[in-house]
Amino acid sequence: MGGGMTPGRIRIEILAGLTVALALVPEAVAFAFVAGVHPLVGLYAAFLVGLITAVIGGRPGMISGATGALAVVMVSLVAVHGVEYLFATVILMGLIQIFVGIMRWGKFIRLVPHPVMLGFVNGLAIVIFLAQLTQFQVPGTAEVSGHGMAGGEWLSGGPLAWMLGLVALTMAIIWLLPKVTSIVPAPLAGIGITAAIVLIFNIDVPRVGDMAEIAGGFPQFHIPFSAAMDKGPGIYGDLLAPFTLQTLWIILPYALILAAIGLIESLLTLNLVGEITGEKGGASQECVAQGVANTVTGFFGGMGGCAMIGQSMINVKSGARTRIAGIAAALFLLSFILFAAPLIEQIPLAALVGVMFMVVIGTFAWNSLKILFKVPRTDAIVIILVTVVTVATDLATAVVVGVIVSALAYSWQNAKRIHAITRESATEKGAKVYEIQGPLFFGSSDGFMELFEVENDPDTVIVDFNNSRVADQSALQAIEAIALKYEAAGKRIMLRHLTRDCHKLLSKAGHLVVDSDDDPDYEIATDYSVRTGILGGH
Repeated sequence: MGGGMTPGRIRIEILAGLTVALALVPEAVAFAFVAGVHPLVGLYAAFLVGLITAVIGGRPGMISGATGALAVVMVSLVAVHGVEYLFATVILMGLIQIFVGIMRWGKFIRLVPHPVMLGFVNGLAIVIFLAQLTQFQVPGTAEVSGHGMAGGEWLSGGPLAWMLGLVALTMAIIWLLPKVTSIVPAPLAGIGITAAIVLIFNIDVPRVGDMAEIAGGFPQFHIPFSAAMDKGPGIYGDLLAPFTLQTLWIILPYALILAAIGLIESLLTLNLVGEITGEKGGASQECVAQGVANTVTGFFGGMGGCAMIGQSMINVKSGARTRIAGIAAALFLLSFILFAAPLIEQIPLAALVGVMFMVVIGTFAWNSLKILFKVPRTDAIVIILVTVVTVATDLATAVVVGVIVSALAYSWQNAKRIHAITRESATEKGAKVYEIQGPLFFGSSDGFMELFEVENDPDTVIVDFNNSRVADQSALQAIEAIALKYEAAGKRIMLRHLTRDCHKLLSKAGHLVVDSDDDPDYEIATDYSVRTGILGGH
């Protein structure tokens, strides 16, 4: 952390936390509307998830809270069963995430290729941009959706001109201020100056208070379950969820989806923040932190959450590098709810939209547009595909689709690599050697079979795997099938230069007649005869 915890560092962290907290308010409220719950349910989630992940998360500098990616999944559950079932789902979601962290499955985020990361970043930038467009509608007329606005009355005339002007002013301050001074984070200055202008001149533009009242008490411990079907209303009027297997079957699918989306978004954000701050690791710790945060949030009337790429970008680009900023952001948010609601409700939405627009510009991977025609065509397609699917559906679907397409493309490229060089054997008189080039696996097994000319080959054939690898059951099946063909033709086939892992795989399957450890070390070039009939090849 170079330089330690100096007063200057602490000031930067606290001011960054204040900036994040101000930007969190409208987002938490908007996502609560998306999920169909009370605004405080979103604000409490932003406070609790943000605080706990800041304290025990895998990467200092990350900000977590209520997110749109999760809210769009929650809406149908809340509409059918009520908010208490949502709290129960969030608790189960958290427990699943803790389990994933304990099992150290977070490391599998490494399987996400770079083109998928670029598509994820671009898609999320577009989603953040679309989500801000609701602020250009007359307050109370827009139905907020997970990816932007849905049917509202647009601002027009003077209010629209003021809104656009103030957004542009905020963006200009954020862009210009770092060139002059770094005493105050540019986003905070942008919010402060724009808010001051609106209040001094009493400009009629939408403010945070037009979205909802954010005043409330400290989150109260609350068990969303009842022992019987007919017991008691919860804290927002909906009936408690009965503590039964039936409830489990209702909430389990939602909990699994929410846990997956939350962890994917959190771990990808972890990687992005890590690239900026130069830190590595912490994936499993982040899984546990997200799980603990959601479990606790479910017991305190919050809607759950995950890492927020937009807020995290605001934080690290405001200079934050420690856990102090995240903790400060959560505590500022709580103080807004408890004490400063009337003041915060006067902040113009235009200032916060300007901040988020600058986040969009900073988040979008503009270099990906330049490299689209330079990278392999498959990678370019994956970048575009993940971007489109992120905007059209949700992040988890987009990442899974991107990984699958990348994996299939990789398999196909490797499948096309297999070929053979043929020559006469120097050790076995009259024998023909097939030197296999490229990996032998499910994708290349058919191509492998087509390499051999069984009818025209001599009585002895040697298959040399010096430049190949036997990878899976399909490869074993292919070896046995070709051996059967030579056997049926009354000819002998032998395998040479097996690597240790190939040797182990073939020995385990029972294909090798001679069991020797010499060949894997290449000390003696043992030729292995193939035992057929193991896998039922024909």
